[in-house]
Amino acid sequence: MSQVHEAPTDRSADHGDRSLRLADLTKEYATFTAVKSLDLVVPQGSFFALLGPSGCGKTTTLRMVAGLETPTSGTIHLGDTDVTYEKPYRRPVNTVFQNYALFPHLDISKNVAFGLERRGVKDVKKQVADMLELVELTSQAHKKPAQMSGGQQQRVALARALINKPEVLLLDEPLGALDLKLRRGMQLELKRIQTEVGLTFVHVTHDQEEAMTMADTIAVMNHGVIEQMGAPSELYENPRTTFVANFLGQSNLIAGEIEGRDGEHVKVRVQGALASIPAERAHSDSGQGWLGIRPEKVLIAEAGHPIDAPGDVITGGYVTDVSFVGVSTQYMVRMPWAQELMVFEQNTGARRMLSVGTKVDISWRPEYAFLLDASQDAKAGIEDD
Repeated sequence: MSQVHEAPTDRSADHGDRSLRLADLTKEYATFTAVKSLDLVVPQGSFFALLGPSGCGKTTTLRMVAGLETPTSGTIHLGDTDVTYEKPYRRPVNTVFQNYALFPHLDISKNVAFGLERRGVKDVKKQVADMLELVELTSQAHKKPAQMSGGQQQRVALARALINKPEVLLLDEPLGALDLKLRRGMQLELKRIQTEVGLTFVHVTHDQEEAMTMADTIAVMNHGVIEQMGAPSELYENPRTTFVANFLGQSNLIAGEIEGRDGEHVKVRVQGALASIPAERAHSDSGQGWLGIRPEKVLIAEAGHPIDAPGDVITGGYVTDVSFVGVSTQYMVRMPWAQELMVFEQNTGARRMLSVGTKVDISWRPEYAFLLDASQDAKAGIEDD
């Protein structure tokens, strides 16, 4: 059995814990395996994200939890309750899909009340009113879905799921149909609602920013397995694989020769320069390695000019591309060994923008670098445009 991935929490020791537990969960189809021996604990009350590209197994995992797919092997537990083969309607789980699936002929109040009324619950007026207040749609109660924006429809779908008081709410690419500005607003709204109701949210997405904005814990999936799991900042600052380094944001990966450990640091010879990586960020200790540094952590200056807070300095580059994106300027810098490195510099106005062809030196502070095994593909996790 593979290693159990457990999100950090203090809740798991609580009496009557109702965490979601997947054990050795596998889903095989005729020609491929979508999910491979997945072991995972999602703590009760957490906002958890399954993040990965199309085809990585995240939606299949969600559908097995919902009861919409039957596992080939393994188990699904909610607390001590085995729900592996329970019918979807018998599970204390609700799903919010990307297409909302609202009833066009019913007004918003009736859409939200539908689940309760179908179960024969009497006098649902107060519960519906409370839900509409939670999602800030009280004034829209008598409108039909077609009269509402995409973001409002998404909140109706959320209220309709939450009114059933599920133990786990599954969100399958819930913001995928919204435009960028609305999506960002809804990210904050979803996080507010999750915090307010205190339910376990399991959110499936391919959008890195969406996962990092909302989730307490992210599991990055690739080819049916979890590559790495942890808090958003941990995954971003200290990736353990090239896939995570490239899929969660962008990374410069530079080939180097590992010279060994020196106290609390690992020394790496990079294109003639000696670089240091903190031992806790070094995930290889001998032979060849990839030195990783995020573009916004790279400092840049015209050749021969001082660099603020210098660390490991590499000279001999020149600017090949400049993109002004408002808050920052993004440079591509060709280095003497022909690799192009990305540099993101915040537009503080401290100096003029560098132009294409400018000879430059680059630097970074050692504590921001990380080291990965060179046997991993340096292009893993880079999505095709």
